[in-house]
Amino acid sequence: MSAPTFPVESAALTLPGPVGDLEAAVDLPEGPAQPIVAIVCHPLPTEGGTMHNKVVTMAARALRECGIATVRFNFRGTGASHGHFDHGEGESDDLRFVARWVRERRPDAQLWLAGFSFGAFVTIRCAAELQPGMLISIAPPAAGRSWDFAAITPPDCPWLVIQGDADEVVDPQAVYDWLDSLKDLPNPPELVRMPDTSHFFHRRLMDLRGAIKVGVRPYLPNPIAD
Repeated sequence: MSAPTFPVESAALTLPGPVGDLEAAVDLPEGPAQPIVAIVCHPLPTEGGTMHNKVVTMAARALRECGIATVRFNFRGTGASHGHFDHGEGESDDLRFVARWVRERRPDAQLWLAGFSFGAFVTIRCAAELQPGMLISIAPPAAGRSWDFAAITPPDCPWLVIQGDADEVVDPQAVYDWLDSLKDLPNPPELVRMPDTSHFFHRRLMDLRGAIKVGVRPYLPNPIAD
């Protein structure tokens, strides 16, 4: 199956991914469009994470309200996507494929990457290679031995990190310590700490929306009104 064209209106798509079908959704902004397409990646599939996760959909909504087209997709083995969970390796290949499809179909647009939790890990580990125009990381799982952040080459692009202080899944202090180790980068991450905020942003989704919109505003090619 050949990869479809980039739709001219919001649509569900099936992409011919590295190990079979990838279930995807493209959503276009309702107002004036920026020359940007953002891929938004979902949390851990083995814990129920999908492209329909409420943090993922809110992040995508915030970006669209800034004029950015968004692409969400289910990693391999999730939803209608073929294949099996691959601990970040195969999922990185899925992201590389979707990024290549976006760039081939929308050569006029910047590629941005965004991810929540496991999706943040996948986008961060691929960012130096994919060279996005901006990286947005929501609750990146920097603690523990499941995901090797020490082996990641940091990207050289604007980078927004949003972390809840009351995260019960990701250790907030581990995230802050990891970010502190990156402070001498040419483009160090910009941290937004959200007090009294859990991993899934319960009752704080609108605050997350606002943090994303404020955080990306300086990097939009076309200024937007307040």
